[in-house]
Amino acid sequence: MNRYRGRFAPTPSGPLHFGSLVAALASYLDARQADGDWLLRIEDIDPPRCPPGAADTILRQLEAFGLHWDGPVHWQHARDDAYRTALDSLAARGLAYPCSCSRKQWRGYPTYPGWCRDGVRASGKPVAWRLRSDLGLRPVTWQDRLFGTQRFDPAELGDVVLERKDGLWAYQLAVVVDDADQGISEVVRGHDLLDNTPWQRQLQHALGHPEPRYLHLPLIMDGGGQKLSKQNLAPPLPTEDAAVRPLLHAALAALDQAPPEALSTAPVGEQLAWAIDAWSPARIRPVAERPRATD
Repeated sequence: MNRYRGRFAPTPSGPLHFGSLVAALASYLDARQADGDWLLRIEDIDPPRCPPGAADTILRQLEAFGLHWDGPVHWQHARDDAYRTALDSLAARGLAYPCSCSRKQWRGYPTYPGWCRDGVRASGKPVAWRLRSDLGLRPVTWQDRLFGTQRFDPAELGDVVLERKDGLWAYQLAVVVDDADQGISEVVRGHDLLDNTPWQRQLQHALGHPEPRYLHLPLIMDGGGQKLSKQNLAPPLPTEDAAVRPLLHAALAALDQAPPEALSTAPVGEQLAWAIDAWSPARIRPVAERPRATD
């Protein structure tokens, strides 16, 4: 059996919040219980969204919660050559194409209509590169470890962008290339990314990469029913030990692991040791969203 290799891959657009903690904790526990590797990737391919110091804050937050990663941090900003090679391979086989269309032009359609598939409509304008979702693996199916059998036709989701008009790489291509290069065998992440998986499976198939197993987690919501996020001004995770201990306990409870109440004030290492031994994804209720555990 191949060694378990998982990862946590935050975007440094701001500090981690409680929803980030739940995702990081689940991926960490899943890796550690399997005696596997848990890697850290900083997905900083969009510099305008990544303020100075945000990545360092994320590293400090993870360390404060005892979530220590294996090996060096993997930085996406240094991966341009790998992404370019992958895009060139797709384009050479007609699986990616340049597109001059703006979102404003196709806003009346549910997905991009593929107007540039047979040639750029507006020559001389900046172009993005899109995936030919109609020519890739169809349908896409996989067995999610929590939500069960998933089946999508990526062509119904549209031709996703792989490289933006401003020359920055898009998430879909970067995550597939990095997961393959890092040998990731297990992806544990939020349910909001479940419908991204069909494009990623198409790209994995087209590029000859192995398919990881997927575990998509229920989303943590705020008191107003919105997903906890940096955009919604979710409070940043603390790094002071007195605040970290009860919040780590709350994250275990949000993952339906039923930690003993006595653990809520226990040192981080003690809580994590209990959680690694007790970790069971089968306990997690397979609902797409749930109320915020700390309310």
